[in-house]
Amino acid sequence: MSTVSIPLQSGRERAAEDRPWSADPYAHALSNGRGPLFLRRTDGWLLPLDVERWCADADAADLEVLRRCEGAVLDVGCGPGRLVAALGRQGRRVLGIDVSEAAVARTVRRLGSPPPAAGREAGDGPVLLRSVFEPLPDEGHWGTALLFDGNIGIGGDPRALLDRVAQLLARHGLLIAETVPDLDVDERVQVQVTDARGALGHPFRWARLGTPALLRHAERAGWCAVDEWAVGGRSFVALRRRNLTGHARRFEPPRHGASRLDPQGPVRPAGTERAVSANPEGHSAF
Repeated sequence: MSTVSIPLQSGRERAAEDRPWSADPYAHALSNGRGPLFLRRTDGWLLPLDVERWCADADAADLEVLRRCEGAVLDVGCGPGRLVAALGRQGRRVLGIDVSEAAVARTVRRLGSPPPAAGREAGDGPVLLRSVFEPLPDEGHWGTALLFDGNIGIGGDPRALLDRVAQLLARHGLLIAETVPDLDVDERVQVQVTDARGALGHPFRWARLGTPALLRHAERAGWCAVDEWAVGGRSFVALRRRNLTGHARRFEPPRHGASRLDPQGPVRPAGTERAVSANPEGHSAF
Protein backbone atom coordinates (compact mmCIF):
# COMPACT_ATOMS: atom_id res chain seq x y z
CA MET A 1 0.00 0.00 0.00
CA SER A 2 1.52 3.31 -1.06
CA THR A 3 0.79 6.94 -1.70
CA VAL A 4 2.51 9.27 -4.13
CA SER A 5 3.89 12.23 -2.19
CA ILE A 6 3.36 15.59 -3.88
CA PRO A 7 4.61 18.98 -2.62
CA LEU A 8 1.99 21.26 -1.04
CA GLN A 9 0.70 24.18 -3.10
CA SER A 10 -0.85 27.52 -2.42
CA GLY A 11 -4.52 28.11 -3.20
CA ARG A 12 -3.57 30.15 -6.27
CA GLU A 13 -1.35 27.33 -7.59
CA ARG A 14 -4.09 24.76 -7.00
CA ALA A 15 -6.62 26.97 -8.78
CA ALA A 16 -4.30 27.31 -11.78
CA GLU A 17 -3.70 23.56 -11.92
CA ASP A 18 -7.44 22.88 -12.07
CA ARG A 19 -7.44 24.24 -15.61
CA PRO A 20 -6.63 20.93 -17.41
CA TRP A 21 -10.31 20.09 -16.97
CA SER A 22 -10.99 22.89 -19.46
CA ALA A 23 -9.00 21.19 -22.22
CA ASP A 24 -9.64 18.25 -24.54
CA PRO A 25 -10.39 15.37 -24.23
CA TYR A 26 -12.55 16.24 -21.19
CA ALA A 27 -14.17 19.19 -22.94
CA HIS A 28 -14.80 17.05 -26.02
CA ALA A 29 -16.54 14.33 -23.98
CA LEU A 30 -18.74 16.83 -22.13
CA SER A 31 -19.67 18.58 -25.34
CA ASN A 32 -20.81 15.25 -26.80
CA GLY A 33 -22.33 13.98 -23.56
CA ARG A 34 -20.57 10.63 -23.72
CA GLY A 35 -17.28 8.82 -23.17
CA PRO A 36 -15.30 6.73 -22.93
CA LEU A 37 -13.13 8.94 -20.73
CA PHE A 38 -10.56 8.03 -18.10
CA LEU A 39 -8.16 9.38 -15.52
CA ARG A 40 -4.76 7.96 -16.40
CA ARG A 41 -2.16 7.50 -13.69
CA THR A 42 1.55 7.81 -14.50
CA ASP A 43 1.95 4.01 -14.52
CA GLY A 44 -0.81 3.65 -17.13
CA TRP A 45 -3.61 2.56 -14.77
CA LEU A 46 -6.98 3.88 -15.99
CA LEU A 47 -9.98 4.98 -13.92
CA PRO A 48 -13.20 5.13 -16.01
CA LEU A 49 -15.18 8.36 -15.70
CA ASP A 50 -18.97 8.13 -15.84
CA VAL A 51 -19.57 10.89 -18.37
CA GLU A 52 -22.98 9.63 -19.46
CA ARG A 53 -24.30 9.69 -15.87
CA TRP A 54 -22.83 13.15 -15.27
CA CYS A 55 -24.55 14.49 -18.39
CA ALA A 56 -27.90 12.83 -17.63
CA ASP A 57 -30.50 14.09 -15.17
CA ALA A 58 -29.97 13.40 -11.47
CA ASP A 59 -30.79 9.75 -10.75
CA ALA A 60 -32.51 8.16 -7.76
CA ALA A 61 -29.25 7.89 -5.81
CA ASP A 62 -28.48 11.58 -6.41
CA LEU A 63 -31.95 12.62 -5.29
CA GLU A 64 -31.74 10.50 -2.14
CA VAL A 65 -28.60 12.42 -1.17
CA LEU A 66 -29.84 15.86 -2.26
CA ARG A 67 -32.86 15.70 0.04
CA ARG A 68 -30.38 15.85 2.94
CA CYS A 69 -29.13 19.28 1.88
CA GLU A 70 -29.69 22.22 4.23
CA GLY A 71 -30.02 25.88 3.28
CA ALA A 72 -28.21 27.32 0.28
CA VAL A 73 -26.16 24.69 -1.56
CA LEU A 74 -22.71 25.05 -3.13
CA ASP A 75 -21.92 22.29 -5.66
CA VAL A 76 -18.11 22.16 -5.89
CA GLY A 77 -17.02 20.80 -9.27
CA CYS A 78 -20.56 20.85 -10.62
CA GLY A 79 -19.59 19.42 -14.02
CA PRO A 80 -22.43 19.53 -16.55
CA GLY A 81 -24.89 20.60 -13.88
CA ARG A 82 -27.21 17.68 -13.13
CA LEU A 83 -27.23 18.44 -9.38
CA VAL A 84 -27.60 22.19 -9.89
CA ALA A 85 -30.59 21.54 -12.14
CA ALA A 86 -32.17 19.08 -9.69
CA LEU A 87 -31.78 21.45 -6.75
CA GLY A 88 -33.15 24.32 -8.80
CA ARG A 89 -36.25 22.28 -9.61
CA GLN A 90 -36.70 21.76 -5.87
CA GLY A 91 -36.73 25.53 -5.40
CA ARG A 92 -33.42 25.60 -3.53
CA ARG A 93 -30.86 28.36 -3.79
CA VAL A 94 -27.85 26.73 -5.42
CA LEU A 95 -24.56 27.74 -6.99
CA GLY A 96 -22.46 25.36 -9.07
CA ILE A 97 -18.77 26.11 -9.62
CA ASP A 98 -16.41 24.46 -12.08
CA VAL A 99 -13.14 25.30 -13.83
CA SER A 100 -14.20 23.64 -17.09
CA GLU A 101 -15.68 25.99 -19.67
CA ALA A 102 -17.29 22.98 -21.37
CA ALA A 103 -18.92 21.90 -18.09
CA VAL A 104 -20.24 25.38 -17.37
CA ALA A 105 -21.48 25.75 -20.95
CA ARG A 106 -23.39 22.47 -20.72
CA THR A 107 -24.86 23.55 -17.37
CA VAL A 108 -26.00 26.82 -18.94
CA ARG A 109 -27.66 24.93 -21.80
CA ARG A 110 -29.33 22.57 -19.35
CA LEU A 111 -30.70 25.44 -17.26
CA GLY A 112 -31.45 27.82 -20.08
CA SER A 113 -29.38 30.43 -18.22
CA PRO A 114 -27.47 33.34 -19.75
CA PRO A 115 -23.74 32.59 -20.17
CA PRO A 116 -21.82 33.31 -16.93
CA ALA A 117 -18.89 35.69 -16.66
CA ALA A 118 -15.84 34.78 -14.60
CA GLY A 119 -16.67 37.50 -12.08
CA ARG A 120 -20.35 36.77 -11.72
CA GLU A 121 -21.70 36.62 -8.18
CA ALA A 122 -24.17 34.10 -6.75
CA GLY A 123 -27.19 36.32 -7.19
CA ASP A 124 -26.51 36.63 -10.93
CA GLY A 125 -27.01 32.95 -11.80
CA PRO A 126 -26.69 29.35 -10.65
CA VAL A 127 -23.29 28.54 -12.20
CA LEU A 128 -19.87 30.16 -11.95
CA LEU A 129 -16.65 29.49 -13.89
CA ARG A 130 -14.22 29.39 -10.97
CA SER A 131 -12.03 27.13 -8.83
CA VAL A 132 -12.99 26.35 -5.25
CA PHE A 133 -9.60 27.78 -4.25
CA GLU A 134 -10.43 31.19 -5.73
CA PRO A 135 -12.63 33.82 -4.02
CA LEU A 136 -16.30 32.81 -4.10
CA PRO A 137 -19.60 34.53 -3.35
CA ASP A 138 -21.05 34.35 0.17
CA GLU A 139 -18.05 32.69 1.79
CA GLY A 140 -18.92 31.56 5.30
CA HIS A 141 -22.66 31.48 4.61
CA TRP A 142 -23.37 28.31 2.61
CA GLY A 143 -25.63 25.78 4.31
CA THR A 144 -24.37 22.73 2.41
CA ALA A 145 -21.35 21.98 0.21
CA LEU A 146 -21.35 19.01 -2.17
CA LEU A 147 -18.31 17.03 -3.31
CA PHE A 148 -19.83 14.38 -5.59
CA ASP A 149 -18.32 12.16 -8.30
CA GLY A 150 -14.83 11.98 -6.80
CA ASN A 151 -14.49 15.73 -6.25
CA ILE A 152 -13.04 15.13 -2.79
CA GLY A 153 -9.92 14.62 -4.92
CA ILE A 154 -9.80 18.20 -6.23
CA GLY A 155 -6.29 19.62 -5.91
CA GLY A 156 -4.76 16.32 -4.75
CA ASP A 157 -4.66 17.53 -1.13
CA PRO A 158 -7.70 16.44 0.91
CA ARG A 159 -6.70 18.45 3.97
CA ALA A 160 -6.39 21.66 1.97
CA LEU A 161 -9.77 21.05 0.33
CA LEU A 162 -11.45 20.32 3.68
CA ASP A 163 -9.95 23.49 5.13
CA ARG A 164 -11.19 25.51 2.16
CA VAL A 165 -14.72 24.09 2.38
CA ALA A 166 -14.75 24.97 6.08
CA GLN A 167 -14.18 28.61 5.09
CA LEU A 168 -17.12 28.49 2.68
CA LEU A 169 -19.72 26.94 4.98
CA ALA A 170 -21.74 28.62 7.69
CA ARG A 171 -20.79 27.71 11.25
CA HIS A 172 -23.03 24.63 11.38
CA GLY A 173 -22.89 23.96 7.63
CA LEU A 174 -23.00 20.46 6.20
CA LEU A 175 -20.46 18.87 3.84
CA ILE A 176 -21.66 15.85 1.86
CA ALA A 177 -18.82 14.03 0.11
CA GLU A 178 -18.88 10.97 -2.12
CA THR A 179 -16.14 8.41 -1.48
CA VAL A 180 -14.73 5.36 -3.25
CA PRO A 181 -17.15 2.56 -2.28
CA ASP A 182 -16.06 -0.49 -0.30
CA LEU A 183 -12.33 0.33 -0.27
CA ASP A 184 -9.95 2.03 2.16
CA VAL A 185 -8.27 4.02 -0.60
CA ASP A 186 -6.06 6.99 0.31
CA GLU A 187 -4.23 8.02 -2.82
CA ARG A 188 -2.65 11.28 -3.97
CA VAL A 189 -1.28 11.08 -7.48
CA GLN A 190 -0.66 12.89 -10.74
CA VAL A 191 -3.14 12.01 -13.47
CA GLN A 192 -4.19 13.03 -16.95
CA VAL A 193 -7.58 12.91 -18.62
CA THR A 194 -7.53 10.57 -21.61
CA ASP A 195 -10.00 8.99 -24.01
CA ALA A 196 -10.26 5.89 -26.21
CA ARG A 197 -8.13 7.57 -28.88
CA GLY A 198 -5.27 8.01 -26.43
CA ALA A 199 -5.51 11.80 -26.44
CA LEU A 200 -4.05 13.20 -23.21
CA GLY A 201 -4.81 16.33 -21.22
CA HIS A 202 -2.22 18.10 -19.09
CA PRO A 203 -1.10 16.32 -15.89
CA PHE A 204 -2.60 17.51 -12.62
CA ARG A 205 -2.86 16.45 -9.00
CA TRP A 206 -5.77 14.33 -7.82
CA ALA A 207 -6.78 12.25 -4.81
CA ARG A 208 -9.02 9.24 -4.25
CA LEU A 209 -10.45 8.51 -0.82
CA GLY A 210 -12.54 5.71 0.59
CA THR A 211 -14.74 6.44 3.58
CA PRO A 212 -12.18 5.37 6.24
CA ALA A 213 -9.52 7.61 4.68
CA LEU A 214 -11.85 10.59 4.43
CA LEU A 215 -12.81 10.18 8.07
CA ARG A 216 -9.14 10.17 9.09
CA HIS A 217 -8.43 13.35 7.13
CA ALA A 218 -11.62 14.94 8.44
CA GLU A 219 -10.78 14.28 12.08
CA ARG A 220 -7.38 15.91 11.69
CA ALA A 221 -8.98 18.90 9.97
CA GLY A 222 -11.50 19.49 12.77
CA TRP A 223 -14.58 17.82 11.30
CA CYS A 224 -17.01 15.28 12.81
CA ALA A 225 -18.89 12.62 10.88
CA VAL A 226 -22.63 12.96 11.46
CA ASP A 227 -23.75 10.28 9.00
CA GLU A 228 -22.40 7.81 6.47
CA TRP A 229 -24.36 5.61 4.08
CA ALA A 230 -24.43 3.80 0.75
CA VAL A 231 -27.05 4.09 -1.97
CA GLY A 232 -27.11 2.80 -5.52
CA GLY A 233 -23.64 1.29 -5.18
CA ARG A 234 -22.17 4.66 -4.13
CA SER A 235 -20.82 5.76 -0.74
CA PHE A 236 -21.32 9.09 1.03
CA VAL A 237 -20.25 10.82 4.23
CA ALA A 238 -21.87 13.85 5.90
CA LEU A 239 -19.54 16.04 7.98
CA ARG A 240 -19.79 19.14 10.14
CA ARG A 241 -17.11 21.26 11.73
CA ARG A 242 -16.66 20.72 15.45
CA ASN A 243 -17.77 23.78 17.41
CA LEU A 244 -15.94 25.28 20.37
CA THR A 245 -17.23 22.53 22.68
CA GLY A 246 -15.79 19.85 20.43
CA HIS A 247 -19.12 18.60 19.10
CA ALA A 248 -20.94 18.87 15.81
CA ARG A 249 -24.66 19.58 15.52
CA ARG A 250 -26.50 16.33 14.98
CA PHE A 251 -27.77 15.40 11.54
CA GLU A 252 -31.53 15.96 11.20
CA PRO A 253 -33.13 13.79 8.50
CA PRO A 254 -36.00 15.17 6.40
CA ARG A 255 -39.45 15.02 7.96
CA HIS A 256 -40.60 12.23 5.66
CA GLY A 257 -38.00 9.85 7.07
CA ALA A 258 -34.60 8.50 6.18
CA SER A 259 -35.41 5.61 3.86
CA ARG A 260 -32.47 4.13 1.99
CA LEU A 261 -32.53 3.10 -1.67
CA ASP A 262 -29.87 0.47 -1.04
CA PRO A 263 -30.74 -1.50 2.12
CA GLN A 264 -27.72 -3.71 1.65
CA GLY A 265 -25.29 -0.84 2.00
CA PRO A 266 -23.40 0.03 5.20
CA VAL A 267 -25.83 2.53 6.73
CA ARG A 268 -25.36 4.54 9.90
CA PRO A 269 -28.73 5.48 11.44
CA ALA A 270 -29.70 9.04 10.59
CA GLY A 271 -29.16 11.39 13.51
CA THR A 272 -26.16 9.49 14.78
CA GLU A 273 -23.03 11.50 15.48
CA ARG A 274 -19.59 10.20 16.23
CA ALA A 275 -16.12 11.61 16.39
CA VAL A 276 -13.79 10.12 13.79
CA SER A 277 -10.88 8.06 15.02
CA ALA A 278 -7.55 9.01 13.51
CA ASN A 279 -5.45 6.30 11.88
CA PRO A 280 -2.46 7.41 9.82
CA GLU A 281 -2.11 3.99 8.17
CA GLY A 282 -4.25 2.27 5.56
CA HIS A 283 -3.07 3.84 2.32
CA SER A 284 -4.10 1.82 -0.71
CA ALA A 285 -3.25 1.56 -4.37
CA PHE A 286 -5.09 3.87 -6.80
